[in-house]
Amino acid sequence: MSEISKIRVGISVGDPNGIGFEIILKTFEDRRIFDFFTPVVFAHSKNFIEERKKLGITTSVFKLKNLKKPNKGQLNVVDVWNTAFPVDYGKEQLEAGVHAISSLESATRALKNGVVDVLVTAPIHKKSIQSNTFKFPGHTDYLNVNLEGESLMFMVTDNLKVALMSDHIPLKEVVGYLNEEKINTKIALLEKSLIQDFGIQRPKIAVLGINPHSGDNGVIGDEDDTLLTPVIKKWTKKGSLVFGPYAADGFFGNQSYTKFDGILAAYHDQGLIPFKTLSFGQGVNFTAGLSHVRTSPDHGTAFDIAGKGVADSSSFREAIYTARAIYLNRQQEKKEGN
Repeated sequence: MSEISKIRVGISVGDPNGIGFEIILKTFEDRRIFDFFTPVVFAHSKNFIEERKKLGITTSVFKLKNLKKPNKGQLNVVDVWNTAFPVDYGKEQLEAGVHAISSLESATRALKNGVVDVLVTAPIHKKSIQSNTFKFPGHTDYLNVNLEGESLMFMVTDNLKVALMSDHIPLKEVVGYLNEEKINTKIALLEKSLIQDFGIQRPKIAVLGINPHSGDNGVIGDEDDTLLTPVIKKWTKKGSLVFGPYAADGFFGNQSYTKFDGILAAYHDQGLIPFKTLSFGQGVNFTAGLSHVRTSPDHGTAFDIAGKGVADSSSFREAIYTARAIYLNRQQEKKEGN
């Protein structure tokens, strides 16, 4: 197997009181995965050893002291915390948030320094992470500041890819947030990602309406006619396959989504409710538009089942494989561009 096909994946553990440790350990329990990845986790090795024993998981854990020399057949854990975190399953705790951010910041530095090739993040708890030094709503906003480029929240599976014009903002602020420049930017990011990251040379994109029934010709709001339609027409005139705006309910209800390579939703729940309904457990959250590849599973900390050994690692596993596929696509594009 060539070196480029086996990549170094940096992993942040998310909230230690959630299911992060469990889904990471379960993912690397199947030794065949080491044929494709050399994992490097940023937390504390003792936590993983303790969790492995509690949950009866057989994953081999290696305490990594030299980032440049990871063990290629074990789960490498870098001790970025001074001591193991005293896990309290399912508890919302500020100290857990501090440790989650420490893991994320360390993993991001390793990514920027080229020590790992991609970043995969386990779920954080958005309230626990808030502090005087960390005021981002989530991973996407933090990475948008710390990596080059402009981020696009993009939920993906093999057959369904949904991006967002606006992501972690209150619903009442959506219309005020959107303008021609932002919509143009999001369409451009989506089109570029479909080409660069997924190898779709002439992607067909659907834009969902802001209002119910896309405003019904102004009866239920005029934003679709005044904001979306003019932008879409400009993209079509340039030769891009951008269509809409479509009423979101009928678009998913009649399976129109199957006819498009990518879908751009106006706001968070408009895109994520149908996405998770259709693909929960197999979906991946990908931060498109940035200089480095970052993915995460399509679920949260799952405090209600944390520590019970019943967490499903499927989405985390998909996140790792998706990060690899995107990374290799980008490497191939660089080769062809030279």
